[in-house]
Amino acid sequence: MPEELRSRQSRLERLKACKRRLEDEAAREAARQQARIEERKAQEQATGKKRRGRKPKAPDASVDPAAKANVTDPDSRIMKTRQGFGQGYNAQAVVTEDQLIVAAAVTQDANDVGQLHPMLQQAQANLRAAGVNKPIRAVVADAGYWSEANVKQAPAEGPELFLATSKEWKHRQAVKDAPPPRGRIPKGLSLRERMERKLRTRRGQAIYAKRSQTVEPVFGQIKTVRGADRFLRRGLAACDSEWKLLCLTHNLLKLWRRVRERSATLPFGCTEAGLA
Repeated sequence: MPEELRSRQSRLERLKACKRRLEDEAAREAARQQARIEERKAQEQATGKKRRGRKPKAPDASVDPAAKANVTDPDSRIMKTRQGFGQGYNAQAVVTEDQLIVAAAVTQDANDVGQLHPMLQQAQANLRAAGVNKPIRAVVADAGYWSEANVKQAPAEGPELFLATSKEWKHRQAVKDAPPPRGRIPKGLSLRERMERKLRTRRGQAIYAKRSQTVEPVFGQIKTVRGADRFLRRGLAACDSEWKLLCLTHNLLKLWRRVRERSATLPFGCTEAGLA
């Protein structure tokens, strides 16, 4: 067993720490739920009409009896995946149109919504450090990153946000059911309605479609092609380092393949350095 779990007292302390964490998480979730209720109420008052969907439940700060905390890796969290729920971390990546990763991080939060602006800031900082001083012009992300707060926090100078407001199948169905909107933006639309309208325009459809050929293939290449579908280490710091190493080697493979493909098209006797 790990050194910190070999004695009865150390195991008891670990269990107490896990209990405190569950209590803290329940309190934070109750606060977030209250914020969602207040946001919904404010929007309904501003627009004069009720929002679609179910009303948020009243906040409850009590710990769910079914809630669990991992004793061997306290930093990890239970997260929802396509295969169900599992213990793990949330791996984030910002990817260019050329499928190069320009920012990467691992978080404990299963919700992506709070990662949008920190990841974009990190991406811009990394680009400047690499000598790329051009600003990021547009950002495409799925509904996990959508919130009115994220739109409000976006700087006026950019980048422009293209965030889905609903699940992919719902987004595709909305685009299919109605023709692209034209003309001026109607007055009185909420931030969500303005974003939905933008994504249904021809420009919005073209830009959002790039998501399926940029970030989605990157995760597929790392998880499926390279077989890196789980972390081999424990702890937030260790898994963050492991994820960054995977992203670094992904970029190296991309650059190596690009150089190899370009070299294969050169005439016999010509070198890369000899090209203008």
